[in-house]
Amino acid sequence: MPHNAQDWETLDKRFLWHPFTQMQEWQRQPQLVIDSGNGVWLKDINGRRYLDGVSSLWVTVHGHRYPPLDRALTAQLHKIAHSTFLGASHVPAIQLAEELLRWTPKGLRRIFYSDNGSTAVEVALKMAYQYWQLRATNGAARATPRTQFLTLENAYHGDTIGAVSVGGIELFQERFRHLLFPTRSVFSPYCYRCRYRTKAVQRTRTPREAPPAPGRPGMYRPETGCRWECLGAVERIFKKHRHRLAAAVIEPVVQAASGMIVMPPGYVAGFAALCRRYGVLLIADEVATGFGRTGRMFACDYERATPDFLCVAKSLTGGYLPLAATITTETVYRTFLGRYDEFKTFFHGHTYTANPLACAVAVENLRLYRRRRVLGQLEEKIQALREALSVLRERPHVGDIRQAGLMVGIELVKDRATCEPYPLAAQVGIRVCAACRPRGLLLRPLGNVIVLLPPFAITAPQLRWMVRIVGTAIQQVTGTK
Repeated sequence: MPHNAQDWETLDKRFLWHPFTQMQEWQRQPQLVIDSGNGVWLKDINGRRYLDGVSSLWVTVHGHRYPPLDRALTAQLHKIAHSTFLGASHVPAIQLAEELLRWTPKGLRRIFYSDNGSTAVEVALKMAYQYWQLRATNGAARATPRTQFLTLENAYHGDTIGAVSVGGIELFQERFRHLLFPTRSVFSPYCYRCRYRTKAVQRTRTPREAPPAPGRPGMYRPETGCRWECLGAVERIFKKHRHRLAAAVIEPVVQAASGMIVMPPGYVAGFAALCRRYGVLLIADEVATGFGRTGRMFACDYERATPDFLCVAKSLTGGYLPLAATITTETVYRTFLGRYDEFKTFFHGHTYTANPLACAVAVENLRLYRRRRVLGQLEEKIQALREALSVLRERPHVGDIRQAGLMVGIELVKDRATCEPYPLAAQVGIRVCAACRPRGLLLRPLGNVIVLLPPFAITAPQLRWMVRIVGTAIQQVTGTK
């Protein structure tokens, strides 16, 4: 067995392959090996502490080693660690369904469990696809089933083939182009850069609308000038292809993995209304935005948009174990009902579907949201973070700061006046995050965007300290004050 930190790092580099990591660079650099965590802090094998500024990839809610969640996990472990969900059920999965439906938008009634965000989206895509096949078979729709999906550019929905197909980030799609199914894509409301699009997109915009009134919990406040133009593009596709579209897929309010791109107020409600008007199913991917990350339990709640499918994962278990759910309507569910020999069954599942350990922790996690009134305590922290970020807005290389609740993207640019981005080869985002680490802050960037997404357990003083560290690191890397 290894005896020191160097031994652990050597073994890692000898045997492991890390996700979203250029391993050639990994092999050349000293690496962080985490040993333990407590609250908002992580500790490495050398005993150094780091504030977990990205909630261990957007999952941790109440903090690491949170006693109530520890107890829930231990109690279930004394009963059973796993039992199949194919043709059988268990108490934690049933309890979780009851708890989860207390929070979901009105009209969602049926829960299908899976293992992660990508599979939750994959389930929704396959359900929507089969739904229209069954409708066509039953004579309730046109004879030709709907087989296409409307997607947004800059979207990220996961790494399985279906989820990549409905994504909109070229970097993740290019290598696998021949494996993907085609979609109808439309530009997304990336307000910071929309004015620099091609002339074909730069149509006359409505006057800039006033920001929402302050005081609403977690209210997001991006620019709003391009909202109607972007929705107009969506409607043009609906008008032309409505009878071919099975569903439209959206990350409500925040396109997270593309750089925390925040949608203008009214866009999600308008998108949902267009889906209803043209009879297209709506898939809301709230894997990243769900469970209070934007200030509301679900981002859809801001504009009372009820999807036909709600995909959740990440913070469902408070950051303890992998678990996901695709939540849909009774109408969709009943379309799949029939005799055994009709084969209307939804033939999809995973070995660890509805794992009892994960479900038990998720049940306690959601009960804590109610007992501790977690969402009600967020507004003070959201405001503290907003005020702290205001100091960075005039920095020479800070192009845009986007915030929705406790989700933040700080976009760094080479030229503030023209919004010219840094070349990716400059690794500015990586270097800023690396400069934060010796100061006790652990972050992971999205290209040139510095992401802040702390656990809800963080305090207002810790939020201000985190932003100061980021400001110092930006100054160090860009050579500015």
